[in-house]
Amino acid sequence: MEANLERDLLAIKAVQINPENYFTWTSGIKSPIYCDNRLTMSYPEIRNKITQSFIQLINSMDEKPDVIAGCATAGIPHAAWLSEKMNLPMIYIRSKPKGHGKGNQIEGHYHRGQKVIVIEDLISTGGSAIVSANVLIDEGLHVIGVYSIFTYGLEIANQNFKKENLSYQSLANYDQLLNVLLKDNQIDHTTKEKLTQWRDQL
Repeated sequence: MEANLERDLLAIKAVQINPENYFTWTSGIKSPIYCDNRLTMSYPEIRNKITQSFIQLINSMDEKPDVIAGCATAGIPHAAWLSEKMNLPMIYIRSKPKGHGKGNQIEGHYHRGQKVIVIEDLISTGGSAIVSANVLIDEGLHVIGVYSIFTYGLEIANQNFKKENLSYQSLANYDQLLNVLLKDNQIDHTTKEKLTQWRDQL
């Protein structure tokens, strides 16, 4: 299923690879890969595959969630579809507290001690997902895992999650993506090595 998901992401251009003309991320980093998993919302078959894959991960866990939490903004729809399929409550975490009303940063009903799975669309350094998880923890919730659709597989993400004592898993990843591109003759071994080195030096 993992390899098929990478092909799906490539097919709808949610993930694009350009070894010659690098993209520029918001951070200013020059990158051969561009990832916009928001596009998966528009493809029912793919978004359903993503939901079913998340369910498989949850079913393999010793602990089961009481509630599903989505990270604003791209994690929210996938958290909604997942919570619907599993008949679980859903909440979402704003990137910062609302500037009016009650000033909520967490939207939806929850209570202390509940076990939560956090849904994010993309893991790069893990920063935004970790911030969201810590908002939940500060409210007395027990985060039992962070799931994402795609990860670049950066070592700094592993270190950041380990430092916070959080576990994370992704349905698709950069290394598997390169393997698929190589197998499908979209890149050669030299290009694959170049793309791997780019990631490893970040």
